[in-house]
Amino acid sequence: MSTFPNQAAPSNTSMAPTFLLVGMPGLSAVPSWWTIPLITIYLLSALGNGTILCVIALDPTLHRPMYFFLFLLSVSDVGLATALMPTLLGLAFAGVHAVPASACLLQMFFVHVFSVMESSVLLAMALDRALAICRPLHYPTLLTNDVISKIGLAIAFRCLGLHLPLPFLLAHMSYCHPQILTHSYCLHPDIAHLACPGSWSAVYSLFVVLSAMGLDPLLIFFSYGLIGRVLQGLGSSEERWKAGQTCAAHLSAVLLFYMPMILLSLTDRLRVPVPQPAHTLLSYVHFLLPPLINPILYSVKMKEIRERILKRLQPKKVGCAQ
Repeated sequence: MSTFPNQAAPSNTSMAPTFLLVGMPGLSAVPSWWTIPLITIYLLSALGNGTILCVIALDPTLHRPMYFFLFLLSVSDVGLATALMPTLLGLAFAGVHAVPASACLLQMFFVHVFSVMESSVLLAMALDRALAICRPLHYPTLLTNDVISKIGLAIAFRCLGLHLPLPFLLAHMSYCHPQILTHSYCLHPDIAHLACPGSWSAVYSLFVVLSAMGLDPLLIFFSYGLIGRVLQGLGSSEERWKAGQTCAAHLSAVLLFYMPMILLSLTDRLRVPVPQPAHTLLSYVHFLLPPLINPILYSVKMKEIRERILKRLQPKKVGCAQ
């Protein structure tokens, strides 16, 4: 178990100037060992998502609903990975456990904003696939540019509106526990758990979780239930295969994003005795793996994205004047 200097005793106080983070269990004595994987994961995530962003932005033929949502997904992936890196690299490079409260709350805000943005975009992509497969004739008239713009604004309002009050609520709360967090980054449940009992911030936090991370996966799997019914009614297995392939990348991204979070929630709620390294690793998988894997999934599964990337990677031929 890690020990921290100047560890505060439990007391009813306002927010202290610092929070204390824990590193990856078992690697605190050799922080440099996990520096290279962290930097590699971040650089590959930035490269993959940056490539997707450039390809979609520069190709007018990809300015369609499905690719607009993929663009937003890449933005959320880059933002989430970037928000996590300051404290992760501080721990990895220099073993810096103390984080100023203002910086911790700022990181918490952006981590949750981009997490909810990713969840909201995955829900919008599920809606897009459901309409494309279940109502193919009405799809162009249902998802017009005006509707897509409104969905984008709704996602932005949902992310910012839900989480903007949280840093201010936490900054004015009283804390009855030592301000030691259980992760290598600042998360709202971690910070709120340290507050004195009776805080209504916990009620607001539950509302945020249920309205986003609880509702979204239910609606996504409901959409896939509708898609499954339509696929069963298709005449040939080849038609079902082609229609199912259009959902393969999205369904993989959904499982990659939600499964670690569901496992973490179940182990916490059911009080399953999971070793701390396994718990921490699941948290890293939930936050760091989707930004790394999503660009690969969509590049492999979506033919148009793959072809545009390969085309840009090919050297341009320079002809000679005759």
